[in-house]
Amino acid sequence: MLAALAAPALPVLHGCAAPLPVQLNAATTPAAQAVLKESAEAHGLQAFKAIQDLNVSYAGEWRAFIGKLQPALVDASFRGSSEERLLLREGVVAQAHSGPGGRKQVLRRAGTSSPGDVQVWFNGEVARDAERRAAASLVADAYALFLLGPLMLVDRPLVVELAETEWVNEHDCDVLRMQLVPGFGHARVDQLALFIDRKQRLLRRVRFTLDGLESTKGAIAEVEMYDHQTLHGVRWPTRFYERLIRPVRMPVHDWNLTGLDINRGLKTADVEGSEFRGAAVARAAVLPRRASVG
Repeated sequence: MLAALAAPALPVLHGCAAPLPVQLNAATTPAAQAVLKESAEAHGLQAFKAIQDLNVSYAGEWRAFIGKLQPALVDASFRGSSEERLLLREGVVAQAHSGPGGRKQVLRRAGTSSPGDVQVWFNGEVARDAERRAAASLVADAYALFLLGPLMLVDRPLVVELAETEWVNEHDCDVLRMQLVPGFGHARVDQLALFIDRKQRLLRRVRFTLDGLESTKGAIAEVEMYDHQTLHGVRWPTRFYERLIRPVRMPVHDWNLTGLDINRGLKTADVEGSEFRGAAVARAAVLPRRASVG
């Protein structure tokens, strides 16, 4: 387990593994707020505000070793491909995962000042154990951030700092440091670093702590975003790569956004329970092969 491998949490990572905050200024610096807003606008903030429900699908592959380190979080028997429904105004994320073990359904209601709640079903049976529910909650929150990036954060009451620049996959990036309260899943707080390219203002990488599970406390991972496409006025990343940074550096997960559509008129009742109903049932519209990739 990662908890067995992890050393006690260090205050700050150094060199290529930097930066994450431990203590921030009392208020957001104007320069940091400007970068976050510019990035949200570059991703299509105005068009995003008109989206009420977002329907996406993913497909990916896990690296073998990570499943042995963290089986509850990876959950490779069920997390192969997924259909996901985000009711943005209600703060609801519903996920229908499928894999060699069958079906996994997640209903996540995020909280604004508390961790919120989650319900999980495996092949129609309710999961009651704390670890699997906490893992599902963490994943739902984190994947929303990977897809939405600054669109999800720009209007939240966060303290944000501008750190040094860093080079990410041929992009010179400004780095924004922040603490996310509440954090992913059941975490009281998680630490984030957003790597926003200075030319297009797109989010290229997010680095984050994993304190929402007992077995991952002290661990740090990062996800890189590629191949942005413009659909419905929003720049969406369509390819993702995750690596673990601490306690050991290793590749974790590769996945792709395979479908996306918006504004079906979803209701919370459509995504409650062990399977989708009504307007949530149809698969997300398949992505076009090429549309403003960057």
